[in-house]
Amino acid sequence: STEICQRVKSAAHASFAFMAIRLSFLTILFVSSFALSPVIAWINLSKSVTTRSRMSHASSLSENAIEDRSIPKAIVFDLDGCLWYPDMYMLWGGGAPFSKKTDSTLVDCSGSSVKMLGAVPEILLELKTDDRWKDAVVAIASCTDEPSWAQDCLRMFEIGDGYCIKDVMHHEEIYKSNKQKHLRNLAEKTGIALEDMLFLDNEMGNCQSVASIGVTVAYTPKGVTAQIWEKAIANFPAPGNIIRP
Repeated sequence: STEICQRVKSAAHASFAFMAIRLSFLTILFVSSFALSPVIAWINLSKSVTTRSRMSHASSLSENAIEDRSIPKAIVFDLDGCLWYPDMYMLWGGGAPFSKKTDSTLVDCSGSSVKMLGAVPEILLELKTDDRWKDAVVAIASCTDEPSWAQDCLRMFEIGDGYCIKDVMHHEEIYKSNKQKHLRNLAEKTGIALEDMLFLDNEMGNCQSVASIGVTVAYTPKGVTAQIWEKAIANFPAPGNIIRP
């Protein structure tokens, strides 16, 4: 029985020793977690700051890319077949005086209709009212056969917000001549270099002629549509090139 008692005491001592070791280990872990908490928190904070910094940098680059994107200093439109249809010569036998049928349609004295093309009202209104274009010069380069009729149309076509086409234009070159002369005159009057201009015309011959003097040109066979306008702006500057639909 004495031997049995000794074995029980030995087992108890071993059990107490094991529990003491386990308690010491848990105590070390508990204390360590408190000691490491500030370190872990600092690491997480550093990661968060780094992530935010990268996101902010990316956002800044995106904004700068938008701000730095080149836009024309001068936008020059042809009239007949570009802003409206039909051409003025097609109204011979009729013509002025015009009456207004709708904001986008006029009727001449013979009953023939003249309509703005594509997205002309929306584009011209943007040029007139959007701050993005506040420093841009908007002009006309036209060889129309009936300049006085064209002037009537410029005053009578409404583009929205109480504006007409003529309200948008800073300069008008409307006379019989090569389109190169129109653009060179505009460059002289405005001080804007030819390579900083965008010219829009529905006749390929005019487009080729103007592109040859270093102007970015947009070919508009169906008038100034939203599609060709957006493509022209997206590809500007392209001096000497013709942007096609």
